[in-house]
Amino acid sequence: MYELMNGKEVAEKIKLQVKDEIAALGLDPTLAVIVVGNDPASKIYVNNKKKACEQVGIESLECYFKEDATEAELINFIDELNESPCVSGILVQLPLPEHLNAKKILEHIDPAKDVDCFTSINTGKLWLGEYELAPCTAMGIIELLDYYNIDIAGKHCVVVGRSNIVGKPVAALMLERNATVTICHSKTQNLSDVTRKADILISAVGKPKFITWGMVKDGAVVVDVGINRDEDGKLCGDIDFKGVSDRASYLTPVPGGVGPMTVAMLMKNTLIAAKNLQ
Repeated sequence: MYELMNGKEVAEKIKLQVKDEIAALGLDPTLAVIVVGNDPASKIYVNNKKKACEQVGIESLECYFKEDATEAELINFIDELNESPCVSGILVQLPLPEHLNAKKILEHIDPAKDVDCFTSINTGKLWLGEYELAPCTAMGIIELLDYYNIDIAGKHCVVVGRSNIVGKPVAALMLERNATVTICHSKTQNLSDVTRKADILISAVGKPKFITWGMVKDGAVVVDVGINRDEDGKLCGDIDFKGVSDRASYLTPVPGGVGPMTVAMLMKNTLIAAKNLQ
């Protein structure tokens, strides 16, 4: 019988800790969120971040640009935020419209205010184990495993997906915690043979119910990062929850698993940035 890893519950506890620390230190952090265009999913994410900021005592500054905004406009605005002593953290809501070079724009964020940890400097620090800020989803997964007292050291962790946002960062963090890590991707051969060896299986591929019962080892810890829609239009993850629940020892739900942890870690990163900028 599996135990459900309730990310929503854990996230609320983390946000409460952040709120208490902000109050105790007398800080007044501000998180600037840059949004380009009118992507409906982005609006939902931004609203969730705004609500979380209100909960913990962080000022939320939403900065909206039209769909046809230029790279120069965004970079100039980021430079202003970098210079502002009132702004603790900066993030650019992804995805950006196709005409914009996301990597070029993200690189202009001051690494000290890069609360998404997407700049090359912060990415390098992550792999060197010298980071203070870590990508929110990846760190949220680690926090969730820690909360449920799941030992990482010595375990075989298989990460399905190699994105710069989730796959690679969570692999780096698992390595730092002394796991043996395998990263799988679209060119991996005999994927099921690899995933069945995982003590901890993390899927971040964005394919509905991609990980099935036969791909999971008995007693594995299974973490679902995917946010998808199934054939009926219902929200689901990368994991076939009903099938995999027969094999997993721990399992995250979608929604209510990794998603809330991502937002909670963004609040924590903004706090860390604010303390460092004092």
